[in-house]
Amino acid sequence: MPNRSNDRPHPEATLSSILPHSAQWEHERVKPAPLPRWPAPTAPGPVRATVAVPGSKSVTNRALVLAALSDSPGRLRRPLRSRDTELMAAGLRGLGARVTSPDGDDGDWLVTPAAFHGPADVDVGLAGTVMRFLPPVATLADGAVRFDGDPRARERPMDALVAALRSLGADVSPEDAVSLPLTVTGRGGLAGGAVEVDASASSQIVSALLLTGPRWVEGVQITHVGDRPVPNAAHLAMTVGMLRRRGMEVAAESPGRWQVRPGVPRALDEVVEPDLSSAAPFLAAAVVTGGEVTVRDWPAETAQPGAVLPQLLEALGATARWHDGSLVVTGGSRVCGIDVDLRDAGELTPVIAAVAALADSPSRLRGIGYLRGHETDRLAALARELGRLGAGVSEDADGLRIVPRPLAGALFHTYADHRLAMAAAVLGLVVPGVVVEDIDTTAKTFPGFANAWQAMLSGAGS
Repeated sequence: MPNRSNDRPHPEATLSSILPHSAQWEHERVKPAPLPRWPAPTAPGPVRATVAVPGSKSVTNRALVLAALSDSPGRLRRPLRSRDTELMAAGLRGLGARVTSPDGDDGDWLVTPAAFHGPADVDVGLAGTVMRFLPPVATLADGAVRFDGDPRARERPMDALVAALRSLGADVSPEDAVSLPLTVTGRGGLAGGAVEVDASASSQIVSALLLTGPRWVEGVQITHVGDRPVPNAAHLAMTVGMLRRRGMEVAAESPGRWQVRPGVPRALDEVVEPDLSSAAPFLAAAVVTGGEVTVRDWPAETAQPGAVLPQLLEALGATARWHDGSLVVTGGSRVCGIDVDLRDAGELTPVIAAVAALADSPSRLRGIGYLRGHETDRLAALARELGRLGAGVSEDADGLRIVPRPLAGALFHTYADHRLAMAAAVLGLVVPGVVVEDIDTTAKTFPGFANAWQAMLSGAGS
């Protein structure tokens, strides 16, 4: 296994010096108890394992919304059961839909549509899909629906969605609301029609309007007017594809323009595919240790951004192949630097940055300036935390430059960001002494991640 660390000590930084500004504000305001620390296990040699990852968060939360908007009950099979998806299910229940677990709390979800109503309070947690997908749904309700969430959720971009909803006739208060908390007072729906929106900060803004749009009188016609492209095109393709499979007529052929005609989505019995972004750290384990990791049930066709992982990992020095419905990634003798535009796969950035910090040449990760509005400012957080371990990392408006240097173990802060915790686990495989702050934040999309990680190292899989 390539040696990626040395014994060089790294100065301990103060909390204020390593927290992004928003996280400093939360720390000073809330003064939480110290978060638990998890010593990231070091791999004793090349990792060889077969793993299974839970269902896709992106598919699960879109399917929950569409099921609640459908013409009859629908079933989600093998959904992700995590904090983000439980918050979505709870939000839909609060609005009037029935979301039950006929096979037990860890099984399928049966969703029965119902008339949406208010008043209601929706806790979005830190889930971008919940905070953006449900306000348009709330316009169908009869009454006030209040949205709020974690402190960081109040800093995530909502202004463009709020402006679009108001342009379509929605009642959103207070009058100066551009972020959470806010209230949508539904009056049984909207007229719909044409709307201009700057979705440069998040594709979820477009997806949110498209998902509820069929239930408005005229549907919705969306034009993106930002000076940068809408990021994460794969997630938009996912939204469009899921609407079409439910019988909705969607036009998405012109760049920056989408239209969905009015109608009621057809209920489906949907099998949720594995979350490919959650597979990223496990596959990266093969790359950084020169081992081999197999991820079961890799979909032959998918709109998930994680579909580009085989190409990305090959550019980093690995090989990838498909075998019996699984993806097999084999690490090479070296980890190569990479120059890549991740605009349409931004959620892979933390793990790719971790691998790049272990490479033998510099890397450039581009097209990801919008990640400053995610669970945390991911660019600032990665620069600080990788830097604390010894890597040379610089930010610019569009991304990161990473210059590998000898790394040493240190505390790795996660800022309540599941993908940062996963990236830290990858680094810990080959850098002794990495301690991950709050590994349990991975429950946002991967409950039991730490146990699955240990099982991978034992060769038992997960």
